[in-house]
Amino acid sequence: MNRYVVASLLFGMLVANPAVAQEPATEYETIRRDIAALSERLQKLEQENAALKQQNEELVKAMQGQAPVPAPAVAQATPLAEPKPAPAPWYENVKVSGYAFGDAYGLIDHHNAKVENQTGFWIRRAYLTVDGSVSDSWSTRLRFEVNSPGDFATSGLLDPYVKDAYLAWKAGGRELYLGISPTPSFDFIEGFWGYRHIEKTPLDLYRMAGSRDFGVAYKGNAHDGKVFYHAMLGNGSGVSSETNEGKKGMLSLGFNLTDSLTAQFYADYEDRPNSANRTTYQAFLAWNGERSHYGLLYAWQNREVQDAPDEPVSVASIFGAWDMAEKSTLVARYDRSFEGYADAGRIPYLVIADNTEFDFALLAWNYQLHKQISFGPNLEYVLYHQTNGFPAPENDLMIRATLYYQF
Repeated sequence: MNRYVVASLLFGMLVANPAVAQEPATEYETIRRDIAALSERLQKLEQENAALKQQNEELVKAMQGQAPVPAPAVAQATPLAEPKPAPAPWYENVKVSGYAFGDAYGLIDHHNAKVENQTGFWIRRAYLTVDGSVSDSWSTRLRFEVNSPGDFATSGLLDPYVKDAYLAWKAGGRELYLGISPTPSFDFIEGFWGYRHIEKTPLDLYRMAGSRDFGVAYKGNAHDGKVFYHAMLGNGSGVSSETNEGKKGMLSLGFNLTDSLTAQFYADYEDRPNSANRTTYQAFLAWNGERSHYGLLYAWQNREVQDAPDEPVSVASIFGAWDMAEKSTLVARYDRSFEGYADAGRIPYLVIADNTEFDFALLAWNYQLHKQISFGPNLEYVLYHQTNGFPAPENDLMIRATLYYQF
């Protein structure tokens, strides 16, 4: 507080209080000296305060001209581990797809008079596939199939059944399959043929081998892909349940001879009930050009028959496909069955005469309406031959308009 303010207050108090003013002079002198001492002390405090203020300003200026004073060290906490990425939602690891194909058909001629001139529509195949990715190496597939009876006599529903159900491991060009998976019988040939929606490959069409089996399969390649193989040990029951103690061993071995030419060999042995074992051999040669591809195949199968001579079955096939324009392809194929066989009448959508030698011819035009949709007319002709002294039956001719789509 300013000394003049303090002195004025004390003086006012003395003037306002007559009793104090009338005190003896000695007391007044004492108070006056105390006030003077207090005033002197306040003056010194102001001087000291001004000196401290000046020192503080000089210190601030000195610090501004030097490097900043480091802050006191603080113990750093151990950095936290980076959080693991959250797993992808299940729907990103699952893919649903499928395809279907069917025909409008007409039987112009047929060896069976009961079905001759029959016309109609049918779905020959429809697939619904669920693929799952477990990791970079492991995957799964579950596929359902429906199809029409195809025997021109049965009026049945299109009941679905399991076509594929396997766990697969893939790494370094090697693949291992556990469950119901494609067999080595014609998996490669069907992919090269490329027109399954028009017709099956020979071993499949003539019921000499199945497209699927339940078991263990192993695929791979060697010598920079020039050699490839596919081996399988299965029940021999296809997609049906196991009903006997026998098994079926299958092996295919392929060679990429050049960039365009490929050869593949296949063999299997099936231990069947009632001494009805089967052994199959197949050789396939494929040539792939820029706008066309061709295949040449020969297959032989020996069917053991209980208490009867063995039944050999053999077929040769040649086919070609030519890209006529950007979206249209001409497809032609010719098969020769050298013996005929007992269950040829069970071939769906065709029903060939039993125990009769025959030639099979196919001519088709395939037009791509969309990347995933194709349509085209085609015809199949079966020419029968006199067999074992029996006259040849009437030939078969079927015309079809086939629609194929993927989703």
